[in-house]
Amino acid sequence: MSFEFSETATAQEYFGKAHALVRKSVKEFVDKEIKPFIDAWEEAGEFPRELYQKAAAIDILGIGYPAEVGGTPGDIFFKIAASEELMRSGSGGLVAGLGSLDIAIPPIVRHGTEDQKQRFAKPVLAGERIAALAITEPGGGSDVANLQTTAVREGDHYVVNGSKTFITSGCRADQVTCAVRTGSEGAHGISFLVIEKDTPGFSASQKLKKTGWWASDTAELFFDDCRVPVQNLIGEENRGFYLIMENFQMERLSLAVMANMTAQLAYEEATRYADERQAFGKPLTGFQVTRHKLVDMATLIEVSREFTYRVAAKIDAGIDQLKQVAMAKNFACHTGDKVTFEAMQIFGGYGYMRGTLVERLFRDNRILSIGGGTTEIMKEIISKLP
Repeated sequence: MSFEFSETATAQEYFGKAHALVRKSVKEFVDKEIKPFIDAWEEAGEFPRELYQKAAAIDILGIGYPAEVGGTPGDIFFKIAASEELMRSGSGGLVAGLGSLDIAIPPIVRHGTEDQKQRFAKPVLAGERIAALAITEPGGGSDVANLQTTAVREGDHYVVNGSKTFITSGCRADQVTCAVRTGSEGAHGISFLVIEKDTPGFSASQKLKKTGWWASDTAELFFDDCRVPVQNLIGEENRGFYLIMENFQMERLSLAVMANMTAQLAYEEATRYADERQAFGKPLTGFQVTRHKLVDMATLIEVSREFTYRVAAKIDAGIDQLKQVAMAKNFACHTGDKVTFEAMQIFGGYGYMRGTLVERLFRDNRILSIGGGTTEIMKEIISKLP
C-alpha cells in the first residue's frame, strides 16, 4: 500500500482504518510494556533487550519493510503512526534506541545482497539482534564527507581503523552499519561496511552520560585493525556517501515526527496543568497570557505536523523532498524548542523538577535540532537547492 499524493490532502486523509489499527496495537504495547517501567529505565540509562523481541512479536519493528526480510510492507504513514504512539511513552530516548534499526538497516535492505539481508536485516527485524548506524566521528561532526575512519582492503578483508562517537545503541549493538573511507579524500571515497560486535579489534565505550535521551545507550566506538570480510560491504565500494544521503532523508523525517510529538505531549501536559493549577483565586487558564501561550503552542504544532505529513506523502509518492524535509525538520525542531520552553514556563518551579514529564521532554527535545544534521546544516542544504 502506498499513499497517492494530493495537493489538498488533510491529516484525516493521510491515515485510514488500517493505520488506526496500527495505532491501537502500538498504544496497547506502550501502555502495557513501557509506561509502567519507563521511569526506572530512564534512570538505568537503558531498557531491557527483551523489549526488541516483544516489539517484533507484534510487528512494530518490521513496519514498512519487505516481507522477505520479515517486515510488514505499508506506506510511510504506518511508520509515522507507530512512531507517534511510541512517543507517547514520554521517552524520546527509548524511541531512539528501539528505532536505531531504522537508520542502520535501510541501506542493507535497499542495496545489500540477499545473503546480507538474511544475515543483517532479518534477525534485527525479528528482535534478535540490535543494529546501530555509525557515521559521526569525534573530529567530524556534520562534516560527513571528511570522515577519517579507514578501511584498507587486504585480500578478502578490509582492515578498519578509527573511531565513531555519539552512536545510539552503540553499547549494545550486535552489528554496526559503519561509514568508512575506502578511497580518496572527499565524498567519493566512502563506503558502508557492516561490522559485527565480536570482530577482534572492535570495542565500545561505557554509556556516555547525556543531557537527554537517557533510556538509549550512546557510545563511542573504536576500531583497531578490525578485519571485516569484504562480503560485508554494502553496495558498491566508494559509493557509500550516496547511501548516507539517501538514509538522511528518512532520518530527518523521523526526527521531525519526534519533534512534533515532543511538542504535542508538552502542550497536553501544559494544558492539563493550567486547568488544574490555581493562582490568585483562579486557574492559570483564567489568565489571558496563559491562554494565548497555549494558543501559540497549538498553532505551531498544527502547522508543523501538517507540513511534515505533506512532505512524508510526497516522499512516499517518490517525489524528491531533500529541501522540504530539511525545512520540515528545522520547523519541527523550532516548534519543539518553543513549546517545551513554554510548557516548562507554565509549570513554573514544578516543571524544573525531575519526575515531571515536561522536564524530560524539555531535555529530550534539545538533541533533535542536532541529530541527523544540525539546523545550520539544514539551512545550508535549503540554500543550495532550487
